[in-house]
Amino acid sequence: MEDKKYIKLITSTEIAEYSNIKGFMILKPYGYKIWENIKKIINKMLIKNKYKNVNFPLLIPKNLFDLENKYIKTFSKECAIVTHTKLIVNKNNELIIDKNSKLNEVLIIRPTSETIIWNTFNKWIKSYRDLPILINQWCNIIRIEMRNKMLIRNSEFFWQEGHSAHINEKDALLEINKIKLLYKKLIKYYLSIPYISGYKTNKEKFSGAKFTYTFETITKNKGKFIQLATIHFLSKIFSKAFNVKYINKNNIEKYPYGTSCGISTRLIGALIMVHNDDHGLLLPPKIAPIQVIIIPIISNIKKKKKIINFIKFIKNNLKKKKIKVKYDNTSKTPGYKFYKYENMGVPIRITIGKNEINKNIIEITRRDTFKKKYLYLKKNLNKKILNILNRIQKNLYKIAKNNINKKTYKIDNYNEFKNRISTNCGLILSHWDNNTKTELKIQKETRATIRCIPIQKKFKEIGKCIYSGKKSNQRVVFGKSY
Repeated sequence: MEDKKYIKLITSTEIAEYSNIKGFMILKPYGYKIWENIKKIINKMLIKNKYKNVNFPLLIPKNLFDLENKYIKTFSKECAIVTHTKLIVNKNNELIIDKNSKLNEVLIIRPTSETIIWNTFNKWIKSYRDLPILINQWCNIIRIEMRNKMLIRNSEFFWQEGHSAHINEKDALLEINKIKLLYKKLIKYYLSIPYISGYKTNKEKFSGAKFTYTFETITKNKGKFIQLATIHFLSKIFSKAFNVKYINKNNIEKYPYGTSCGISTRLIGALIMVHNDDHGLLLPPKIAPIQVIIIPIISNIKKKKKIINFIKFIKNNLKKKKIKVKYDNTSKTPGYKFYKYENMGVPIRITIGKNEINKNIIEITRRDTFKKKYLYLKKNLNKKILNILNRIQKNLYKIAKNNINKKTYKIDNYNEFKNRISTNCGLILSHWDNNTKTELKIQKETRATIRCIPIQKKFKEIGKCIYSGKKSNQRVVFGKSY
């Protein structure tokens, strides 16, 4: 999807818009409702997994970052910093910083929360009885970006960040596996987005982690990568940095093992990039703010009251089955309404006029295929609507999966690799010698990065690195990202 078309779709569907601060967006009601739907799903899963929601401060003292030098390198160029606390009015009636209000300590607006959370764990964790700790935070994050793309790469975004501390490595890795399953379910079954997952390289992983596990997908048109979710195994890196210890059953001091994970409003950008066509957005029913839109066709004033009563009856019945339905009774023309809700990606449109009233039927149009169907009002209507929604959900996944399959290439020649990267690159499976220097050279020459090292057996095969010609034990995923 071209950048202009992408931005136009976001703004025309009233998902979001730019603010007057570069890199900062306004998430509008329709976009925020999509985010709320995602939040409800993940929050329910996390609570089921015994996580508890918390809220930590927006501002983090710089000295906490200094305790973990490797960590600060990740975000040092992106941090927003607070140094003063007061504004005054000068002679020209302008607001300026009061230089006398300089803070005794530099405060950083959180780019992520590992530092402040592990500093707090120092107070919370004393005994093995205090473990495991499983907490989750819904909050906003600021990382100043030089190149912004709305809902994909913003200087401010909303996210979920889970954090855990465990007695041993085995328990921490088991927790990571639980979060993997949780994210898989969200991405595949709720967002209808196909993905490839695996480990980040040492260069690409979160620098405060022993390893990072990632979920990635590619966009419909350009075939660029979008990172959907990440899980980090922190091992004892943060517990040692913040001197967090517990007394085990044998009365011996030990460092706990940590994990962290997160998804963000980037998922909305991914939905738009993956599910779209020439008519606009296509939203998976399980995540759509409106699943069914009812549009009246009133050409006969005498039939108006009957049509309205007919619509209200249908709407109330659908609501009983918790189907998210809206009746558009505005004065706009039916054609205008058709275009509006097609663009917004509403999965099902129900059209009702005098013909439907006379025959006791409703006209249903699927957004994904534009196929029309007539259903009798009294013959299991709710059940049939639910079945159609489920079929749309599965079809969107199928369409997106086919797109990935078409844009997946096995390449063993570096010239062919460069040619593919320079065009609509997609998902490239090539051999790599597991050397960071090789990885950096490929990135410098082609702007392609290793998106992940997949773990499935089908990627395990002996070959030669496309760049160095050295032995490789498996194919990795190369591609371009936003």
